[in-house]
Amino acid sequence: MNPVNQRLEDLREVMRREHLSACIFPSTDPHQGEYIPDHWKGREFISGFNGSAGTAVVTLTSAALWTDSRYFIAAADQLKGTEYQLMKLKIEGTPTIAEWLGKECGAGTEVSIDGWCSSSNAVKELIADLRKEGGITVRTNLDPLKLIWRNRPVIPENPVELYPLKYAGESAKDKIARIREALRKRHADGMLMAALDDIAWTLNLRGTDVHCNPVFVSYLLISSKTVTLYINKVKLSPEVLAYLDAENIKVENYEQVENGLKQYFEYNILLDPDEVNYRLYEVVKNKGRQNSCPQTEIVEEESPVKRMKTVKNDTEIAGFRSAMLKDGIAMTKFLYWLSGYIGKPEISELTEIAIDEKLTSLRAEQPLYRDISFDTIAGYGTHAAIVHYEATPETDIPLQPKGMLLLDSGAQYLEGTTDITRTIALGPLTDLEKQIYTLVLKGHIQIELCKFPSGSSGTQIDILARKDMWREGLNYLHGTGHGVGTYLNVHEGPHQFRLEWKPAPLVAGMTITDEPGIYLPDRCGARTENTLLIVPYKETEFGKFLQFESLTLCPIDKAPILIEMMTQEEIQWLNDYHQRVFDTLSPHLSDDEAAWLREACAPLT
Repeated sequence: MNPVNQRLEDLREVMRREHLSACIFPSTDPHQGEYIPDHWKGREFISGFNGSAGTAVVTLTSAALWTDSRYFIAAADQLKGTEYQLMKLKIEGTPTIAEWLGKECGAGTEVSIDGWCSSSNAVKELIADLRKEGGITVRTNLDPLKLIWRNRPVIPENPVELYPLKYAGESAKDKIARIREALRKRHADGMLMAALDDIAWTLNLRGTDVHCNPVFVSYLLISSKTVTLYINKVKLSPEVLAYLDAENIKVENYEQVENGLKQYFEYNILLDPDEVNYRLYEVVKNKGRQNSCPQTEIVEEESPVKRMKTVKNDTEIAGFRSAMLKDGIAMTKFLYWLSGYIGKPEISELTEIAIDEKLTSLRAEQPLYRDISFDTIAGYGTHAAIVHYEATPETDIPLQPKGMLLLDSGAQYLEGTTDITRTIALGPLTDLEKQIYTLVLKGHIQIELCKFPSGSSGTQIDILARKDMWREGLNYLHGTGHGVGTYLNVHEGPHQFRLEWKPAPLVAGMTITDEPGIYLPDRCGARTENTLLIVPYKETEFGKFLQFESLTLCPIDKAPILIEMMTQEEIQWLNDYHQRVFDTLSPHLSDDEAAWLREACAPLT
């Protein structure tokens, strides 16, 4: 029997005992992370689907999994042999979770979702939606996986390390002072910080509790006078404890965060409803009713730290430039190595996994390299049409001297985080491959060329990447760009480029990726990505205007370009970019590598 089906049987025994009609398993943990420790990968355990986004729902007689376009193909493959029905988000005809439960469970039933692993907003919206489906009620105080998940991984106990001021550029004390000032403007006396990258940024600490993300499991409670870090104390060395003490930061055990909130005596507290989990939200909401403590008013607003950390200081910007130089050197060495195989039968000796291993090894040679920033996407041929494809021993295929390789990868350096995608011609291409490659490149360049008023939303700019695709009846369903952390999470918000309205303003000092793509299932796919820095452009009577600077330094393959589809402005941008890439990287390369780079960066005419 498929192990997932056995787990469903075990779960349904618990459900019958608890009189539940359904259980909902989101992708998140108590800190609402995109990437999470193995201990909280309940959705993966109960469904077998390992993508970073998705929700599994199990009733007594059925099961379904909702995910987005990045994972349609991967999810369909991973759900084979199980009861799960794939629900494709944003596709017409796909029911919402509440609508589906309304039909599957009926009025007056009860469903469960773990309030520890779901944000306050997510649970409140679920309660409201299910109320409309005939009064289905929601239970939040049960984790049924505790009863059926044998050998469940423990919560990580990896050591925390200091993040030196020479990389952070601002002390924890000064950051906390800025946070308190921001809280005063929101009429809040304090806040509970639950997002792990926010905590790491605030305290100038880093960890290894989450794959690819240098963060550590904890909470941070800030009041008008005190700051308390809730963490497993075994993670803290004498050096880190001394540092925290010098910064006037108290330390309590991770499990004591509930008591900390119950003993919080300020008048009010900011709880970001998209960041703080529902169980802790309820602790604050109910504490005046359950004991003699005075009631604390909840200020439901976005955490001010989200936007603070997206605007990089001068030290962080310098760190990004250093990290991108190292990454560009590693990428160029890789492309030079790969060029020796392109168009030759010997390329079949290489596989997708081998490509990943080679690139990672070249990055690891760079000073201050710490880790990859996400699992590499190395998709050859039809695999390039799978948006978030990750090669496994079962899916790994050899390369061929034809078609295209899509390579999306990144690294963690102490100075900064990188994220880059290149689509590489491995030999002769079809007209279709050339067309989609060129359309993607045109969209990428149009973003790079954009000048815009300070405070514009990324949604207003997103159209530039798509307009030429739309003329051909082509599109992609993922966002066009996301923020990038300073030796932190590769995905950082709230600013981004995407079709859906995201009001987060774009301001100077932010980093953001530019990564349009086109994916034709069972045929081919292409994506081109640079990480950009938002910088001043000019100031006029209409205000301050901004532009983008490419931080990424790596040649873009010219072989697949249909030059007749390109405008002169786009060609000029590409030539200027390549000149800068060559001038910056060539002094750090061998003579042979530099000679190859000169040709790769030769003007397109």
